[in-house]
Amino acid sequence: MSTAPVVIHSARIVSGADTVTDAWVRFDGEQVTARGIGDGWRDGLTVDSATVTDAAGRFLTPGFIDIHCHGAGGAAVDEGEAAIETVLAVHNAHGTTRSVLSLVTSSVDRLARDLATIARFAERDPRVLGAHLEGPFLDREFRGAHDPGLLRGADEASVDLLLEAAAGTLRQITIAPEHEGAIEAIARFVESDVKVAVGHTGADFETALAAFDAGASILTHAFNGMRGIHHRAPGPVTAAMRADHVTLEVINDGVHVHPDVVRLAFAGAPGRVALITDAMAATGSADGVYELGSLEVVVTDGVARLREGGSIAGSTLTQDDALRRAVFECGIPLDEAVGALTVTPAAAIGRAGDLGRLDRGFAADAVLLDAELGVQAVWGAGVRLA
Repeated sequence: MSTAPVVIHSARIVSGADTVTDAWVRFDGEQVTARGIGDGWRDGLTVDSATVTDAAGRFLTPGFIDIHCHGAGGAAVDEGEAAIETVLAVHNAHGTTRSVLSLVTSSVDRLARDLATIARFAERDPRVLGAHLEGPFLDREFRGAHDPGLLRGADEASVDLLLEAAAGTLRQITIAPEHEGAIEAIARFVESDVKVAVGHTGADFETALAAFDAGASILTHAFNGMRGIHHRAPGPVTAAMRADHVTLEVINDGVHVHPDVVRLAFAGAPGRVALITDAMAATGSADGVYELGSLEVVVTDGVARLREGGSIAGSTLTQDDALRRAVFECGIPLDEAVGALTVTPAAAIGRAGDLGRLDRGFAADAVLLDAELGVQAVWGAGVRLA
């Protein structure tokens, strides 16, 4: 691996707060070591001693962070390390530099095995931030694309087994808080520095709020897999908007959530929306028949649905498309939309101090975008990924 500095100059750097023109950033190894405006990047540096990219006025953002991703390129993250490599490569090409790998409901023993695999991968590859368990402690009625025969209550033995298998790399877990043992499990996971998400739940407003008061801090794919907003029964989304420590995940693919409802989420929880993909194996691949966990999924025109029952089964979304839709379809200001792909998801999993910004001391992750927000180049941990 080259140790030469990396410099990207003449960029419009977009953060979650503003846009700075004629800006530059320097990477040394895996970190941002300097940034500034104008020609300051030249100080003490020759072009021959560094890898220099002229952004020519294009947008430069921090690397995208996806805290909810199941697959891509025909592969799913529960299929082993080779499959994870395939998944990451597809999402890297679309600007995602760091991923939390999501596992759908399976047996506790199978989940423990897959958590251990992800833990080993994360230890050697900075692109993987850890794992997300989307199940098995979910509600049957609001299960979406999860095998009902494998759903279960959050008993102490299962919780301990999963925590042990993850070896400190379990970043978040989705739980339906209305079921027996759920509140106790929330406390146990939070104590173990795992972010708890409320989702795939029949919880009403009060029950969701109680879960947030107990330490849950994420709402899994807001509006999907839960009760909607009713004027006399506000439901979990409104509870998440009220609890100002909670991050709302949103799948902005034009299928899961209407653009005007996406706008509502940004307005109701400013700075607390994290755009996610919830991507499954068909992402970056062809329509056809796939598996999501133990269930068969049919993908038609890029929309994934269970063969039996027709429930939406994840997405074929990439983060660059989520960004374009946020800006051009939902009317979200560019800096806010970029924040929902960077600073907000970083904070949601406890990494606000080193991920999601192009500031000194932060990870050397960046995405170069053209005027239409198409990906031109991607760097992760100081290395050119695409």
